[in-house]
Amino acid sequence: MSAASASPGRAPARRVIAVVVLVPLLAALALWAFAWPAARTAPRDLPLGVAGTIAATAQTEQRLAQREGAFEIHRYADEAAARDAIEDRTVYGAVLVTAQGTTLLTASAASPFVAQMLQQTMAEQAAASGARVETVDVVAAPQTDPRGSALNASVLPLALAGIAAGSAVTLLGLRGFRAVGALVGATALIGVVAAAVAHSWLHVVTGDWWAEAGTFTLAALAVSAAVAGLAALAGPAGLAIAASVVMLFGNPFSGAATAPQMLPEPAGTIGQWLPPGAGTSLLRSVSFFDGAAATGPVLTLAWWSALGLGAVLLGGALRTRAQRAESASRPEPVAVG
Repeated sequence: MSAASASPGRAPARRVIAVVVLVPLLAALALWAFAWPAARTAPRDLPLGVAGTIAATAQTEQRLAQREGAFEIHRYADEAAARDAIEDRTVYGAVLVTAQGTTLLTASAASPFVAQMLQQTMAEQAAASGARVETVDVVAAPQTDPRGSALNASVLPLALAGIAAGSAVTLLGLRGFRAVGALVGATALIGVVAAAVAHSWLHVVTGDWWAEAGTFTLAALAVSAAVAGLAALAGPAGLAIAASVVMLFGNPFSGAATAPQMLPEPAGTIGQWLPPGAGTSLLRSVSFFDGAAATGPVLTLAWWSALGLGAVLLGGALRTRAQRAESASRPEPVAVG
C-alpha cells in the first residue's frame, strides 16, 4: 500500500529532475554546435590557385606553405586557366605572379569572407616583401548583398520552413501518397516564394529564376521529407530527432557565412552532407556560377528527399498493415438470439 501510494509522487519528481538535467545539456549542445565552428574559423586545405611560371611562383608558394594545412595549392600556367578554375568553383581564388607584379584573383560570390581573408593574407605577405598586390574580383557578389549576409540569413528560414512542412504533414495524420503529395506541393510553393523574395524583390541572387526556385524547393523538400519520414517510422521521437539534427548541426555546420573549408573538421564535411549546407552550396552555384560544381549538392539533396519520401511511404504502409492485423485479430461480436 505504501509503495503504491509513493509511486505517484515519484513521477513528478523524476520529471523535474529530467527537466533540470536535460535542458542545460540541450543548451550546452546548442552552444557547442553554434559557437565551436565560429570560434575555430580558419582556412583548412582551402583550395587556392597559383598561376605563373614555376620560377615566378616559387617564392609565393613557399610563403603560403608556411601556413601549414591552411591552403590546398592548385598550379596553373596562366591567368586564363586560373580564372577558369575560379569560375568552375575548383578554387576560391588564385595568386597570379608575372613580370609586371602580383595579382590576387578572388570570387566574393563564392564567399565574401574567404575573399576578404585572402586579401588580408596577401597584404601581409606584400608588407613583408615590400611588393604591391592588385586584387581583381573575378566573380563578384551582387551589389545588393556584397557581404553575403542575405544569402546566409536564408539558411535558417528555409530549414524552419522544411521542418514546419514535415511536422504539419505528420501532425495532420497524412500518410502514404497523400503525405508525399502534400510535401512536394508545400515545398514547391516554398521554392517559388523564396525565389520571388530573394531574386525578384531583394535581388540578392542573380542566376536563372527557375533554377533558384528549384534549389529552394529541393532544399526544403530534403528537410521536410527527412522530418516526416523519420516521424512516420519512429513517431514523435523521430520528428524531434530529425528537426534537432537540422537545427543543431545543419545550420551551424553549413558554412554559409564563411565556407566549409573554414570550419573545423569534421564540421565542414558533415555540414555538406546535411540539407542546409548542400542547399547553400547549390544556391551559390546556380546563382553566380552558371551551375558549376552543382552535381554533389544536387545528389545530396536528392538522396535526402528520396530516402525521406520513401520512409513516409514505408511508415504509412506499416501502420496500415498493423491496423488491418489488429482488426483481423479482434473477435467478431456474437449475436444474441
